[in-house]
Amino acid sequence: MKKVLLLDNNHHILQKGLENLGYHCDTDYTSSKLEVVSKISDYSGLVIRSRFDIDKSFINSAKNLKFIARVGAGLESIDTEYATKKGIHLIAAPEGNRNAVGEHTLGLILSLFNKLNKADREIREGKWLREANRGLELDGKTIGIIGYGNMGKAFAKKLRGFDVKVICYDIKNNVGDKNCQQVSLEQLQDEADVVSLHTPHNKLSHKMVNKAFIQAFKKTFFLINTARGTAVVTDDLVEALQTNKILGVGLDVLEYEKMSFQNLFENKNLSQAFDYLIHADNVLLTPHIAGWTVESKIKLALTIVKKVSSLNFI
Repeated sequence: MKKVLLLDNNHHILQKGLENLGYHCDTDYTSSKLEVVSKISDYSGLVIRSRFDIDKSFINSAKNLKFIARVGAGLESIDTEYATKKGIHLIAAPEGNRNAVGEHTLGLILSLFNKLNKADREIREGKWLREANRGLELDGKTIGIIGYGNMGKAFAKKLRGFDVKVICYDIKNNVGDKNCQQVSLEQLQDEADVVSLHTPHNKLSHKMVNKAFIQAFKKTFFLINTARGTAVVTDDLVEALQTNKILGVGLDVLEYEKMSFQNLFENKNLSQAFDYLIHADNVLLTPHIAGWTVESKIKLALTIVKKVSSLNFI
């Protein structure tokens, strides 16, 4: 019997779909990693989000595992090199929440440009400050996208109704399309009025947005991050906000997040930089929900089922 272990709660159509493929599905949303390791050899498939990392010791215990499916865009919680070496097929589902991320990114930009969070808060406090909340228009701006994969492309598509120039930088060649012109990083840093990060978590993106990176931009600019919190050095970001090199920032992800994305800090000590962010009028924060919509929950589940069904051992 082909058995799959589901470690996180997902849309019910995921389990139903796997069962329709002939798998017996077990769920375990509470056991410790050690407890899961003790029984993982019974399973040929594993479905996770980000509850804990799948490292070499875990993989060595998973002697019969044929695939690991992550219900999300990235695979950073998995030792992908070792898993592949062991013949385990790896599945991610960026197609499932790319539209949600694109819409959320656009929402962050428009909210920052029009000071919606600040104006809303002030009205609730009895303040009616029109001139202080005069906004900016997106038309005429240059939007720079760093990382032009599923998420970057989805965001660029959302910009088609605006009179903007859209450029992107990616380590892969020839990824530009009708919605976005691929340029060098130097050109993006010369031209961008808004920078949106859509990079995966890897060695190149880790702490990519640091002081040197920020100072290389010719203009002042707005920064949006719906990718991974580890891409931005928060201390350097705050310094750039304080000097007006960065005019505003929308962060759906934070450097301080736990790997599971379910909690913010490993401890209760708030950093000085984070304290600045939560009190700044030109900062908009959301709790890693860019890809977290009602529709994306369904799309992610369906994407996983479709990809599992295409595996040659089914």
